[in-house]
Amino acid sequence: MTDSNDKKWTTLESRYVVRRPWLTARCERVQLPTGAVHDEYYVLEYPTWVNIIARDENGRFIMVEQYRHGLGEVFTELCAGIAEEGEDPETAARRELAEETGYTGGRWRLLSVISANPSTQTNLTYCFVAEGVRKTQSQQLDATEDLSVKLLTQEDIAGMLARDEIKQSLMATPLLKYLFETQLQQLADGESTSSKPSK
Repeated sequence: MTDSNDKKWTTLESRYVVRRPWLTARCERVQLPTGAVHDEYYVLEYPTWVNIIARDENGRFIMVEQYRHGLGEVFTELCAGIAEEGEDPETAARRELAEETGYTGGRWRLLSVISANPSTQTNLTYCFVAEGVRKTQSQQLDATEDLSVKLLTQEDIAGMLARDEIKQSLMATPLLKYLFETQLQQLADGESTSSKPSK
């Protein structure tokens, strides 16, 4: 069996080419185990990201609608954000949900940890599920944030995914996993009920 460490690259040189608050990039000269060398390999450094599949006490999904300048369109998305330095992912996720939507509380669990692009990005995205959240405060948006809250049903979310309307892959992926798990649980609950002997 081949040791996975045998496939790791060796960094020969590394230098930063951009160091800005929202974009940090470094250029590295790296050597592959085969001996081949990449003279210019670019790595993007980002902080930890978080997103939240939040549902209120009526089972509605707490989504946000905002403009995304990269594609130049308005999208409906999960509440999401970044973890501040030294902040653990769940604390960051709870803070982002409260600030962007005004919803707090509920039952929280980690659904998955994924990468936007492990080839060039250094960070991970922590995807949380928060069920039974309640509106307890007003939004606390940054000066550059302009978003509105939308309450959607599970059927709405499934339809948007089927129509490719949720473009952010870091949001579509956990939503699909969540809906899949929910469906499996419903099937299991149904089988459990049907297997009980009738009185």
